[in-house]
Amino acid sequence: MSNSADFPGGTKRRGRLHPVRLLTIAVFALAGLIFVTSFNTAKGTNIRTDASLLKLSDLVQERSRENKDLEDANGSLRGDVDSLAQRDSPATKADEARLGALERNAGTRKLSGDAVTVTLADAPPDATAKLPGYPEPQPNDLVIHQQDLQAVVNALWQGGAEGIRVMDQRLISTSAVRCVGNTLILQGRVYSPPYKVTAVGDPGRLRKALAASPEIQNYMLYVNAYGLGWKVDDDGTVTLPGYSGTVDLHHAKPVQP
Repeated sequence: MSNSADFPGGTKRRGRLHPVRLLTIAVFALAGLIFVTSFNTAKGTNIRTDASLLKLSDLVQERSRENKDLEDANGSLRGDVDSLAQRDSPATKADEARLGALERNAGTRKLSGDAVTVTLADAPPDATAKLPGYPEPQPNDLVIHQQDLQAVVNALWQGGAEGIRVMDQRLISTSAVRCVGNTLILQGRVYSPPYKVTAVGDPGRLRKALAASPEIQNYMLYVNAYGLGWKVDDDGTVTLPGYSGTVDLHHAKPVQP
């Protein structure tokens, strides 16, 4: 069958492509472009794997370990500097007492005393509502969030904590508790749940402050409904390490007009 048509006078014109045929050609052209792009991207590898994500995760863990080693080295050097300073510039007892008080307040000196430890953990990934009237949980309902850790730290300070350790690091005035996904990033190091927060102070006051916190009361709803982890332990006498990281302050600067 011919795709031509006769004009008056016996002349002929080319057959026109119908819209359906144009669409078909466009689809095949796009499929070919996608195939070529995928081939060039893969270069013989399986592009459906998450190997790149695994490599990124390994890199983060490696950097976290390097930061810990640097903190340990920095703490050792700081101790050497302090020893040399005391030898070369002997201080009076009043000066030493004043310096010791400043170090305790800054969190750079070890601290011993009665302590309470709070442990927070994710709920099981297949958790369901354990109480009637509660909806089935969403993924975000089953993990520890930044505001949960912040609520615990703030409540412990409010309860008169003399010093706080999160995981294995001492907090100071410039410490920031940050979470990315369900991982904690604290002072350049990365941690996964369960999270442990230890505070030195009066155990009764610390427990009372935890119970009185509105944010923690809200968290306890999720503990009871979906099984998020929550435990408070009296640890007896505990020694918190002194902070050994850098204490440089960084601040924003206004843009000059």
